[in-house]
Amino acid sequence: MKEYLDLVRHVLDHGVRKPSRTGIDTISCFSAHYQVNLQRGFPLLTTKKMQWSSLLHELLWYLSGEDHIRNLRKHTKIWDAWADDEGNLDTAYGRYWRRFPSAVPDGKGGWDVREIDQIKNVLDTLRTQPESRRMVVTAWEPGNAWSSKLPPCHYTYAFQVLEGRLNCHLTQRSGDIALGIPFNLAAYALLTQLLAQQSGLEVGTFAHTIVDAHVYTDKPDGSMAEFDHVPGLREQLLRTPGELPKLVIADKPLDDLTFEDFELVGYKHQGPIRFKVAV
Repeated sequence: MKEYLDLVRHVLDHGVRKPSRTGIDTISCFSAHYQVNLQRGFPLLTTKKMQWSSLLHELLWYLSGEDHIRNLRKHTKIWDAWADDEGNLDTAYGRYWRRFPSAVPDGKGGWDVREIDQIKNVLDTLRTQPESRRMVVTAWEPGNAWSSKLPPCHYTYAFQVLEGRLNCHLTQRSGDIALGIPFNLAAYALLTQLLAQQSGLEVGTFAHTIVDAHVYTDKPDGSMAEFDHVPGLREQLLRTPGELPKLVIADKPLDDLTFEDFELVGYKHQGPIRFKVAV
């Protein structure tokens, strides 16, 4: 996709070298932004092979509301590095999407905690009051975020309905351009299509703002060459994007959907480009 390649080019051309928590340097830009017209097809990168199965299993795990990786681990080990020895994940996106802890007055000067299903609230609003400007989902719980091993990167998103089309805007505090952003783009496009279908709407635009958009790079002394994402991204910039695939989702209630209910049609991609994850 041209929009993604333009983002890559922007960060490589205008980014500034800075250290990171991982010990690996990055080339970083502030407040990178792009948007994609979802009417043109499902935005799964064609300039390299994407792990569609892992991506879909991850999103379904989010939608399950689970905060343990036991079921996700059967299909992908994408979150293993950040879970504890028992498989618990202290910042699990789905746990906050579907069971966000909200404090309410107990009438005695204290507080009770109730869990909020943010996805259900958005879906109910789309069906009954689509003109609302309050369809916001957050995964940022301050107490958890400041102590977590990996607080949410893509921490909040909001929906808007315009002319019968569902638009989504994602805000991300930190974005790994080579590895994370292609997954984030496809996952939230999938979520947008899913919620649009559940509420009788068409898909519109996916917009994405990344506060710290970065590319991992080698240190000047050459000691981190295995983590250098620049050569792979440069190779990707030489490739011509192909036609986007189509995503077909079965007509079922959201919580009844399984992996087999999603069909990716016409996905033609170029060869894989391997990047090592900086944990």
